[in-house]
Amino acid sequence: MTAPLLELRDVNTYYGPIHILQGVSLTVGHGEFVALLGGNACGKSTTLKTALGLVTPRSGQVLIDGVDVTQEKPAARIRRGLAVVPENRRLFGPMTVMENLQLGAFTRSNVPKQDYDRVFELFPRVAERRNQLAGTLSGGEQQMVAVARALMANPRLLLMDEPSMGLSPALVEQSFDMIANLHSQGVSMLVVEQNANMALSVADRGYVLQTGRVVLSGVAAELAHDDELRRAYLGR
Repeated sequence: MTAPLLELRDVNTYYGPIHILQGVSLTVGHGEFVALLGGNACGKSTTLKTALGLVTPRSGQVLIDGVDVTQEKPAARIRRGLAVVPENRRLFGPMTVMENLQLGAFTRSNVPKQDYDRVFELFPRVAERRNQLAGTLSGGEQQMVAVARALMANPRLLLMDEPSMGLSPALVEQSFDMIANLHSQGVSMLVVEQNANMALSVADRGYVLQTGRVVLSGVAAELAHDDELRRAYLGR
């Protein structure tokens, strides 16, 4: 049986004395799109940081392909195939779009031209803006560049933190169309999102965090019809 691409086992993460993640367990399989849902300050972003190695849990394990990487630094996990699209995009504003893409490929040597061609084909607007300063782009354009930059690492698992944050409703829909397109091409994803309705419409499975604990999990289509989730997060 193939090990999950990413697995968190009974993870307990603290910020000083504050117990943030309380026994969190989750998996992302090869080719899966998993949504991690919940309200503000419930531990979603901390879960992503723990998976990436930016935060080390006090107990529990983080595994990639069944290998315990709990003590590995972020750079080592990136070399194992993780890439992140951070909250608020965090592009290098004084640098051009092309320079941001080149930074996304910093772990690789001799990046072939077709890798740039691939992201330009996925995001024609990014190709049009390649020589423009990233800080001058619109919010939607910055989101495209942030995803394209992460893809330049040729990741096996894409971690996305609140991709809809700060975007207008029209751009939120556009952003999730983009995410769904990536997923249809076989990109594995763990996406942290407050917009449960939108995330569950395109995800395979989902987990719901509340005060640092997983309180619901399952197939996305079933979670979308769960009465408790609908009341708490979908507003109906």
